Amino acid sequence: MSTLNTTRTTTRQAATGALIGLALGDALGFPTEFNDVPQILAKCGPWRDMALPKPAFVTDDTQMTLAVGRAVRTAMDRGPLSPDRLVGPLRAEFTAWYRDPQNNRAPGRTCLDACEALEDERLPWQRASIIGSKGCGANMRVAPVGLVPGLSDEQRAGAAQLQAALTHGHPTALAAADLTARAVHLLARGAEPLGLVGVLRSYAYENRHRYLERWLGDLWTRSHDASPQDFIARGWDECLAVLDRLATALPTANPEHDPCLTTGDGWIAEEALATALQCFLLFPTDPLTALRRAACTRGDSDSIAALAGAFAGAHLGASAWPRHWADTIEYGSDLVSLGALWDS
Repeated sequence: MSTLNTTRTTTRQAATGALIGLALGDALGFPTEFNDVPQILAKCGPWRDMALPKPAFVTDDTQMTLAVGRAVRTAMDRGPLSPDRLVGPLRAEFTAWYRDPQNNRAPGRTCLDACEALEDERLPWQRASIIGSKGCGANMRVAPVGLVPGLSDEQRAGAAQLQAALTHGHPTALAAADLTARAVHLLARGAEPLGLVGVLRSYAYENRHRYLERWLGDLWTRSHDASPQDFIARGWDECLAVLDRLATALPTANPEHDPCLTTGDGWIAEEALATALQCFLLFPTDPLTALRRAACTRGDSDSIAALAGAFAGAHLGASAWPRHWADTIEYGSDLVSLGALWDS
């Protein structure tokens, strides 16, 4: 397995930093989602000066991130993380979110349909999954899986893919969620941003034919693929293609141009990963500018900015975020409580 050299120790308060950063990006992008860049500039002024909305409400991205985090916490309270321990808490958290009156932040249709199906406890979760969907709901919520200390590579990959698969069953959704959790994990463990894209590409190549049957069961049989290896390879190949686009774009990327122009609008999982990474890697030591760039995009601005915030916070820790921003974010106490559980 390829590894990324580190030049420092584990990031201080990486989990808190990543979760708060995700929520801040979500809140910053909430008012700009569904707008193109000229509309955003007319509404918000120069993108480098974008202010956090007051009140700083978040979307389903943060709500479902908390759901995944709580499910992982519950599962690990019962023993080492495993599919049998994780499925039940995930299912309970997702269906509770589906019925929550606060679930009124433009949630995605795939999440709504799958969570409604998950309410039928007689139905195997694989039959509730929307097998053709690779929307960014699969990976906008996966950051907690990358932040939990002490997991093996197999546990982290399996949990990342499982939480995606309960709603988004497309193989690209699974691979993109795995890569997103991997990136968060590497950054939280002290990896420097330089070289991150290359390591993620190597990880994708190494796992291209690895179907995690213990975690996914017979999900692949709902597809048209001839084998589980063919099924999962489709997902890794699409992720590799967008990572190649990112690697090509980064050396000459102009920060003043919309990142969606090179790595996609972010409505689908692999593009959300790549465009959020681009925003973070353009400004690896300037997290607020990374968030603002991500929020001022023509695509799925809240999800792109949420993931960019998770990457920046994992890399720089809780101190990355100004107190007057962090203290005003919705669900702030819940985010800090989860972060404290996993911080070094």
